[in-house]
Amino acid sequence: MKNLVEVEPAIPGNGEKPSVGPTYRNVFAKDGFPAEPDGVNSCWDFFRIHYFEILYFLCSLAVEKYPNNKMLGRRPIIDGKAGDYTWLTYKEAYDTAIKIGTSIRSKGIGKGEKCGIYGANSPEWIMTMEACNAHGIYCVPLYDSLGANAIEFIINHAELQIVFAEEKKVFQVIKTIPQTSEYLKTIVSFGKVTEDQREEVKKHGLSIYSWDEFLILGDGHNYEFPKVQKSDLCTIMYTSGTTGDPKGVMLSNESLSCMISGMDSVLQTVNQELTDKDVYLSYLPLAHAFDRIFEEWFISRGAAIGFWRGDVKLLVEDLGVLKPTIFCAVPRVLDRIYSGLTAKISTGGLLKKTLFNFSLNHKLGSMRKGVGQEKAAPFFDKLVFSKVKEGLGGKVRFIVSGAAPLAKHVEEFLRVVSCSFVVQGYGLTETCAGSFISLPNEMGMLGTVGPPVQNIEVRLESVPEMEYDALGDTPRGEICIRGRTLFSGYYKRDDLVKEVMIDGWFHTGDIGEWQPDGSLKVIDRKKNIFKLSQGEYVAVENLENVYGLVPDLDMIWVYGNSFESCLVAVVNPNEQALKRWAGNNGIDGEDFAALCANPKPKEYILGELTKLAKEKKLKGYEFIKAVHLEPVPFDIERDLLTPTYKKKRPQMLKYYQTVIDDLYKSTK
Repeated sequence: MKNLVEVEPAIPGNGEKPSVGPTYRNVFAKDGFPAEPDGVNSCWDFFRIHYFEILYFLCSLAVEKYPNNKMLGRRPIIDGKAGDYTWLTYKEAYDTAIKIGTSIRSKGIGKGEKCGIYGANSPEWIMTMEACNAHGIYCVPLYDSLGANAIEFIINHAELQIVFAEEKKVFQVIKTIPQTSEYLKTIVSFGKVTEDQREEVKKHGLSIYSWDEFLILGDGHNYEFPKVQKSDLCTIMYTSGTTGDPKGVMLSNESLSCMISGMDSVLQTVNQELTDKDVYLSYLPLAHAFDRIFEEWFISRGAAIGFWRGDVKLLVEDLGVLKPTIFCAVPRVLDRIYSGLTAKISTGGLLKKTLFNFSLNHKLGSMRKGVGQEKAAPFFDKLVFSKVKEGLGGKVRFIVSGAAPLAKHVEEFLRVVSCSFVVQGYGLTETCAGSFISLPNEMGMLGTVGPPVQNIEVRLESVPEMEYDALGDTPRGEICIRGRTLFSGYYKRDDLVKEVMIDGWFHTGDIGEWQPDGSLKVIDRKKNIFKLSQGEYVAVENLENVYGLVPDLDMIWVYGNSFESCLVAVVNPNEQALKRWAGNNGIDGEDFAALCANPKPKEYILGELTKLAKEKKLKGYEFIKAVHLEPVPFDIERDLLTPTYKKKRPQMLKYYQTVIDDLYKSTK
C-alpha cells in the first residue's frame, strides 16, 4: 500500500488466536525509526538545552535572537476586559521553574515521588510541570473537569504528597481532606489562599501556600538535579474511562521524547518545520497526552504558548488576539466553527452566498485534482477565504483535529476555507497521543487518520465475533501498535496491562480499516457492540459515525438492547440549522427547547437519518426507528461525556432511561 512498507507478514488464525494482518511502518521509516537528539534524556532537557542555547547566543553577541523569546502568555483582565497577551520569556520561566523545584525539594519530595497539578492550563501549570521534569518527580495531572470523588481517588491512588491547584480549585482539593490526608501534606495555590482555607487545612495538620509564598519557600536551599534516565517515568496520566475508576497511565521520558522527535519527522515529510517563530493556543486540557505532547514540542523549539481565558464562547476572540500558527482542536470545537461559518453564509445576501459557494466549489475541484490547497485558488483565497483565515487569527498554517472522529464534510470544508493544512490524528494516552496523522493536500485521506507516524509499527487483528477480518479484501480489525512511544503500564494495575499488552503489542480496542493509500479509517470500538432481540449484532460506534454525517446534527447517541428489535437515538440537533429549517417550514416564534419538543422537527430529523441510512445501504435493523431531540448538549458536567468527549454509555442510559422507554413505546 502507498505510504506503508510491510516489515512482517500476516499470521493466519489457529483456533486459539485470531489472524493478524501484516505489520506496517510508515514508508519514510522503512530503513529505521527517526533518531532521537543526543543529550536528551527527558523533557527537561528539551527545555534546559534551549535555555543554555540562549546563554550561548548571548555570549556570541546574537542577543536579538534568543534572550527575549516569548514562552508563556496570558491575557490580563483589566476593568473586566481582556487585554493583549503579556508574556514570560524562556529565561523568566526557567528561573521560576528552578524556584518551584527547589521549594518542592524543601518539602522532602524528590526523584521518583509524585506531584499533582489540578486546574485549567496556565503558565503556572507549565512551570510546575517543568520543575517536576527537572527533578525526576512524576507529574500527575488531575482533570480540570473531574469532581471531588475522582480527585480524592487519584490523590490516594497515586499517593500524592503535594498538589498544586488553580486558585478557584483549591477548595475542591480541601474537600478531599481528611480522606486524603494519609498522603497529602501540602497544597499550593496558583494564586492566593484565603484565611478560611488556611484554618481548614491547619485542622488536619497540612500546609497550604499561595503561589508567591511557595516560590520563596526554598530560598537558602541548594539541590542538585538528580540523574534522570530515559527509562524513568515522566508522568502518570489518569484516563477517565467510560466506566470504573480512572487508570493511571505511566509514560516514560523515552516515550515522550520519542514522540516529540517523531512529530518533527512528520512535518519534514511535507516540507514543513516547527520553529521558534511558531505560536500555539493552549486550551485543550494539559491533563491529556494530546495537548501535553504539543506543548512539550513547542517548548523544545523555543516557540510561544498563549493560554485561553477558559470560556469556549471567547475562544475565537482569543484566537484573533493571539494569532496562533498551529491550532489543535477536538471535533466539537471545529463543528462549532463550521456551523458558525455556514450559518453566516446562509444568512448573507444572495451575491455573497453565490460568490462563496462558487469559490468553494472551484477550489475544492482543484484540490480533488491534486492541486495543493495553497495553489488551488489563490485569487479566491485573497478575495473570499482570507476573511475565514482572519477569523482564526490570520496566521494559522496547520489545524490538527484529534480525540474523536471529525466529520468528513467538516474536514473537507475547513481544508478549503481555512487556507491552511487541516489534518486528523489518532492516538491514545497509552500510545503517548499521536500514532497516526493524515497528510495535508491528500484529499483521498478525508475521513481517515492517515498513515502511522514514523516511530511505531502497526497491524490489525481480526475480531471474528464482529465479522472484522484483518486478512479480507478490505482489511479490518483491532488496531494494534508497537514501539517506544508506548506506555510503561498502568500504575498499580498490572492485571489491566495483561489485558491490552499481548506479545509486545498494545491492543487499542478500536477497529480500523486500511485504505488503498495506506491511511487508516477508525470505524468502530471493539466493546461497543450489542445484540438485538432478533440475534443481530450492532456495532454502535460505526453507526454513530455514519449518522453523524447528517449536517443538522451536533451529536447522536444510538441505543439498542437484546430485548428490542430496533434502534432508537437521542440527538443533539444543531440549533442554528434547526431554527433555519423551522423558519423555512412555517414554524415561527418557538425557542430551541420548544422546537426540539415539536413533533414536526422530530419527523424531519428522523427522515434525514432514514435518508442517510438508505444512501449508505445500512441493513434494516441498523435504521433508527424513533428519535428524541435533546436541546441541551451532552456534557461532562452531567457525567455523560469523558473529558475527551467520548460518550459514557452506561451513564447516558441511566440519565435518559425514561426517554428511551418512551421511544420504544412509540415504535410499537
